[in-house]
Amino acid sequence: MRIIQAIGMLSGIIMPLFNIPLILRIIRRRSSGDISLVWVIGVWSCVIAMLPSSLQSPDPVLVVFGIINSLFFSAVFFTVLYFHRDVKKSNKAGL
Repeated sequence: MRIIQAIGMLSGIIMPLFNIPLILRIIRRRSSGDISLVWVIGVWSCVIAMLPSSLQSPDPVLVVFGIINSLFFSAVFFTVLYFHRDVKKSNKAGL
């Protein structure tokens, strides 16, 4: 593996890990009200829509990044939804 590919692979693995502090902050505060639902739904939709293409790529860096980014941003997505006040309000209103 060339050095450029190795750096790319390492970066593709490390970058999605920066979602962990956001998830932990939301859990500690028990709120994700400061995060836009439009933003998180839009980003998550694009990440998931790009996953099949990244899985078919001959570039292993893109394959690894696509998988790891999908997993970690899905964790952000579900954490935001779980702790968002607007989602909680709509769930209570529906009962």
